[in-house]
Amino acid sequence: MFVTWIILSGYFEPLLLGLGLVSSLAVAWFFHDLLFAGARFQDVGVFLRFCRYAPWLIVEIIKANFHILYLVFHPRMHEMIDPHVIQFQTGLTSDIAITTLANAITLTPGTVTVTANGEGGFQVHAIDRKSAEGLPGTMRDRVAQVYGEKR
Repeated sequence: MFVTWIILSGYFEPLLLGLGLVSSLAVAWFFHDLLFAGARFQDVGVFLRFCRYAPWLIVEIIKANFHILYLVFHPRMHEMIDPHVIQFQTGLTSDIAITTLANAITLTPGTVTVTANGEGGFQVHAIDRKSAEGLPGTMRDRVAQVYGEKR
């Protein structure tokens, strides 16, 4: 947090660096239970796997953006759009894995998670068949890998 403060402030005077350090430590101390509630050593591995997952998700979001752009500017847009709701089971068991998958689906243009239950069941609204055909697929496998769940 202190490094972020230095980068964003751009001040390198000793007094301001000291005040920035003190304020960063105070915020970290006050909110440590929110940031690291129940943190375990195994969570470091989850964090590292999530750091590998995030760039892949960003690429998938960019690809989906181009697909939606193609749909919107296509002369036969009304024929190509085929909205529907699909249902599937993922086999994910942890709440964090289910929530991560639901958020990833919603972040990807053309799909919105309608419901996700604790047993790994999902309902997803898709704008067309192409947007729905990859679900749950690779995205589910990547989330399962991040959280150490079986695929």
